[in-house]
Amino acid sequence: MVQPKKHLGQHFLRDQRQAQKIAAALTGHGAYKKVLEIGPGTGVLTKYLLENHKFELFALEIDKESIPYLQEHYPDFAPRLIEGDVLKFDPIALGEGPFALIGNFPYNISSQILFKVLDWKNQVPEVVGMFQKEVADRVVCRPGSKVYGILSVFIQAWYEAEYLFTVEPGAFHPPPRVRSGVIRLKRNAAQNLPCDEDLFVKLVKASFNQRRKQIRNSIKGLKGYDKLSPDLPVLQLRPEQMSVLQFVELCQKME
Repeated sequence: MVQPKKHLGQHFLRDQRQAQKIAAALTGHGAYKKVLEIGPGTGVLTKYLLENHKFELFALEIDKESIPYLQEHYPDFAPRLIEGDVLKFDPIALGEGPFALIGNFPYNISSQILFKVLDWKNQVPEVVGMFQKEVADRVVCRPGSKVYGILSVFIQAWYEAEYLFTVEPGAFHPPPRVRSGVIRLKRNAAQNLPCDEDLFVKLVKASFNQRRKQIRNSIKGLKGYDKLSPDLPVLQLRPEQMSVLQFVELCQKME
């Protein structure tokens, strides 16, 4: 049996009912046919994903012990099992066209995986993932929340984010010290933001780097700040009060 490895952040899902729910959360939004599972481990989720013949399943696994286990237990699936690190993965390995991401994502790199999703946003129309509940909450929360931040704004700029359900520690081996949350991201209609995207990224990062300050004090060093009217109401807000639309509109004024 494959042993979970602490350095890989592995907590193997063992609750079959939860695995079924996660697999069933894929909707096909964006007309994709390929699905990439990240970190299949012992294949608890893989089993249910393979039952859905609407999709062609691939999996990416870094654990050298898991790979022969999966090849033995799912021999027909073995050719689509890729050994590698998701943070270094090149989607060209899946061929042309869009693909969905799904998985019980390692907690130690979960935020990095979400930023990787943003890099692939024009290829990934849907994501279903289990994260540490704190990260899941941060992704889906709305302005005004204490956990609303850079990741919230960036994900919600390009995706509709939905919290699906909570998974308790007992569903895993070994049990993590935290609860887990399953979320679904669906790519929104806009291919590009209606503003300079590089400036948008800099604006959001600068704002949250000093999240306790009013926006006016956080973004003074950015190019285009001098184009803003000093009495612009939004400049009096703190970043956690700003919606994606407000960040976009402020960015437009700075161009």
